[in-house]
Amino acid sequence: MNQHLWWYVARASGVVSWVLVSASVVFGLSLSLRLTRKPKPAWVLDLHRFLGGLSVLFVGVHLVGLVLDSYAKFGLSELFVPLASAWKPVPVAWGVVALYLLLAVEATSLGMKHLPRKFWRVVHFTSYGVFALSTLHMFTAGTDASNPLLQWAGLGVTAVVVFLTIARMLGAKRVRSERVVAARPRVVATAPTPLVSVGADSDVA
Repeated sequence: MNQHLWWYVARASGVVSWVLVSASVVFGLSLSLRLTRKPKPAWVLDLHRFLGGLSVLFVGVHLVGLVLDSYAKFGLSELFVPLASAWKPVPVAWGVVALYLLLAVEATSLGMKHLPRKFWRVVHFTSYGVFALSTLHMFTAGTDASNPLLQWAGLGVTAVVVFLTIARMLGAKRVRSERVVAARPRVVATAPTPLVSVGADSDVA
């Protein structure tokens, strides 16, 4: 067996994890956009959930690869305690924090029906943190950070996330404005009562 096998496994699964997290965030944002009144297809939500769950699986493969590889000597403390790693402690810490946020998002998504809606939304908003921290982790701790294809992919996905976030904010603002207008009391205009004048043609003597 190649002595570098687990290092390749850790690298490949790390990149795949980032791709899955990014795709899950993009599909999640597309679900939240309110550009039309038509409901989103059910498969979009299913794909969003599938990508989120699959990203957790590949993060697990990434961690196993790091433990079994003999290069950087990762143990449980290095994997789960921020700044405990002697190898690039800050970039690795970003990955550790992203892992905890990812687990929190997935756990609350699975238990969404049993949680207060507001609490679920607050936790789900940390998906932005998962994307940002995992991107920082990949480009500062990963050995493939100098790959031009990966660099362009990171730049492109970040631009898409920023664009969809702005579109979501504008859509939410428009919806709030429509609700304010709809909530205003309507003033019903009534025709003025005609005045009866007594003139030459009146029957009054």
